[in-house]
Amino acid sequence: MEFDLAIADEQKLVCAAHNAAFYPTPANLKVGISLNVKDRVEPINGLRHPPQGETSGWYIWAGEDLSKAPDFFKPLHAEHLQERCPAVLKFLALPPGWRFLIAEGHEDVWFDATLLELTERN
Repeated sequence: MEFDLAIADEQKLVCAAHNAAFYPTPANLKVGISLNVKDRVEPINGLRHPPQGETSGWYIWAGEDLSKAPDFFKPLHAEHLQERCPAVLKFLALPPGWRFLIAEGHEDVWFDATLLELTERN
């Protein structure tokens, strides 16, 4: 299962704009998402580790702080982001090692090599 063509086209544009490889997230894989995303708290943050098993590697949360609570992230199939948080869909083809931060009138996308280093040490 994949996202529709309009979303895929938008994802390709985001990747091209940041000189990033196109690395789509299959809609049937899981993301880790915080419950406060549905409350429209800003900013919305996302980061991607390398995928493992049935997970896409994406972790998405809202607000300024990333909680260390073990139950902060809940699993959600990526396809459900269309209802839960459609604003993040265009970023989901960024490859592992990429991050984004979005808020009203603001969008930031960058590569963070430490996301890959942490995985390599495990």
